[in-house]
Amino acid sequence: MLTVSLKKNESVDKAIRRLKKKVDREGVLKIVRQNAYYEKPSEKRLRKQKAARRNAARIMKMKAGR
Repeated sequence: MLTVSLKKNESVDKAIRRLKKKVDREGVLKIVRQNAYYEKPSEKRLRKQKAARRNAARIMKMKAGR
């Protein structure tokens, strides 16, 4: 659970900005979007395989650029 406490003489806007940064870093929105609807196990497996292929291609591209 993410929490942000106000510091002395800190505006609410700054605290909200800090909260947004924490949410982005933790990937909370990504998890919420993934759980917004049911994903069949076969679809989940295909999505993970696609991601693995993209990551492998990205790594190969980085190695080739050296």
